[in-house]
Amino acid sequence: MKIPCELIVWYVLPSIRRELARELVEKHRFTQAEVARRFGVTDAAISQYLKSKRGTNRELESSGKYDEFREEIARSAQRIVAGSDIVTETCRVCDMVKRSGMLVKVYETHTGIKAPDCVCTTCLVSDTKA
Repeated sequence: MKIPCELIVWYVLPSIRRELARELVEKHRFTQAEVARRFGVTDAAISQYLKSKRGTNRELESSGKYDEFREEIARSAQRIVAGSDIVTETCRVCDMVKRSGMLVKVYETHTGIKAPDCVCTTCLVSDTKA
């Protein structure tokens, strides 16, 4: 059985990177090389994010909460421009994905079972953490 953290690494983090890269390059005029350095990936990886060859996730995009996700990305990009770091902002967006219930949809789609009601997933379905 996959644990929620595995699904975050495989499906959620690439989507966060893709949207942050787009926001930083398109709206804040960062170069692909600058985004790559900040993310700790290659310029080619950023190019793939920008061309949607990496980081697409149908479950997140069709969750009904994708606009909220994009708004959170925009706030994180603005914070990065103001001096925040990628790790802090990625974790903040990931937390939003968990709190909004988007991760539950990813979990159930990729495992074929209902998300477990355990300490790991309690934060996935409510705003209060165990």
